[in-house]
Amino acid sequence: MPAKYLFVSYTGLIADIAWQVVKEGHEARLYIEDPEETEIGDGFVPKTPDWRKEVDWADFVVFDDVLGMGELSAELKKKGKLVVGGSPYTDRLEDDRGFGQQELKAAGVSIIPQENFTSFDDAVAYVQANPNRYVIKPSGEAQNNKRLLFVGEEDDGKDVMQVLEDYKRAWSDKIKEFQLQRRVVGVEVAVGAFFNGKEFVLPINVNFEHKKLFPGDIGPPTGEMGTSMFWSEPNRIFNATLRKMEAKLAEERYTGYIDVNCIVNNNGIYPLEFTARFGYPCISIQQEGLLTPMGDLLRGMADGTLTRARTRTGFQLGVRIVVPPFPYRDMETLESTSKDAVILFKTQSREGYHIEDVRTVGGEWLVTGTSGVVLIVCGTGPTMKQAQRMAYNRVKNVMIPHMYYREDIGDRWFEEDSDRLHAWGYLRD
Repeated sequence: MPAKYLFVSYTGLIADIAWQVVKEGHEARLYIEDPEETEIGDGFVPKTPDWRKEVDWADFVVFDDVLGMGELSAELKKKGKLVVGGSPYTDRLEDDRGFGQQELKAAGVSIIPQENFTSFDDAVAYVQANPNRYVIKPSGEAQNNKRLLFVGEEDDGKDVMQVLEDYKRAWSDKIKEFQLQRRVVGVEVAVGAFFNGKEFVLPINVNFEHKKLFPGDIGPPTGEMGTSMFWSEPNRIFNATLRKMEAKLAEERYTGYIDVNCIVNNNGIYPLEFTARFGYPCISIQQEGLLTPMGDLLRGMADGTLTRARTRTGFQLGVRIVVPPFPYRDMETLESTSKDAVILFKTQSREGYHIEDVRTVGGEWLVTGTSGVVLIVCGTGPTMKQAQRMAYNRVKNVMIPHMYYREDIGDRWFEEDSDRLHAWGYLRD
C-alpha cells in the first residue's frame, strides 16, 4: 500500500534511500539542513524546506544521522508518530566513543583497553608513560572527519605522539574529546541488524569496510571507499556483542539499523565502535541484498511489525566512485574540476547504481554537493568474486571527468579474511 515518507537529513546522505522509496511507488519528501548540500537528490526526490511542517502529512518520518537527531526522533515518538530513528542514548553510543565502550562493558562485552582525553598534552604524557601502538579516535562531531582517525604503527607510540602534537596545533578548536585505544591486530568486521523498537530484525548483516583511499589499504582514511557483505543468521560475533544490547535498545524504543565494528583474532572479539543509524554507503549496498522493499522495511521497523526481512543468499559488494577533492574539503578544487560534471553511462541500464552527491537536470545526472562522493556501484553473486566482477563491470560503464575508485574491494575476503574467520569459528552460531 502506498504511503508517505518524510526523510530528515543534515547533509543529504539518505537521498538514495528516499529515491528508492519513490521508485517503489510511495510519496516522499526530503529535507536537507546544510545549505551547501540542498541540491543533492534534486530531480530524484521531492524536497521540502521545512521538515516540521510536513510531519502531519507524513505517515512515517525517517532520520538519517545521530548528532542530536535522536532527540528529535524521541520527541515525535512520544507524540505517537511512527518514526525510524533513535534517542539521545543511542546518539551518544556513537557520538561519545568512551560512553559506547562503557555501555558494551556494562552489558558484559569485553572491550579493548582505552583512555579518553580532552587534553592533547595529557594524551602525549600517557603514551610516554605507557608506550604501545594506539589508535587516535576523535569523539563527537569531529569523528565525522575520517581523516582524523590515526592508526599507530610504532611499538613505542612515537608516531601517535607526533600526530597528537600535530592535532594540538591544527585541530584543537575542532577536537574537544578523543580516545586512545590500544591497537589490536586481526580481521576488521562489522555485524549489524535492523531493530523494530522491541527486538532485532533477522537476518543480521556481516560487512567489511574498506576505509583507506588507495588499494591495499594505503593512504589517508576516508569515510569509506567500498564495502563487501552478506546476510546471515546470528553468529558468534553478533551474539558476543550487539545481541547483548537488545534489552537496552528495546528500552529506548530504537528503530533503525545499528551495527558494531570489531577486530577479531584467535584470542577473542573486540568491539571498536557503534554506528547507531544507517551506514553510508552501507545501506545502499544492503538494498542490493534485500528482497523486502525499502518502503516495507522502513514501515515495519517504525510500527514494530517486521521481525524478519527477506534477503538474498550470497554476497553484495559496493564500490564508491569519487571525484576531486575527496577525501578533502577544497571548494576551489571542487568548483574547477568536479561541480556539475556530467555523469555518463555507456549503457542504458541503471541497475546497481546508487546516488550520493548527485542531482538530475533534463535527464542528465550531475555531480553536486561539497564532498566529491558521487556513486555507489554494486554487484551481487553467489561468491564474493562473482559479486566483485559484476560491480567492477558496472564501474566500467561510468564516465565522469577525474573520477577515481579502489580496484580491490572484496579482495581481503578471499585472500585471508574468510579463511581466518571460519578457522576461528566466528561465522557460526
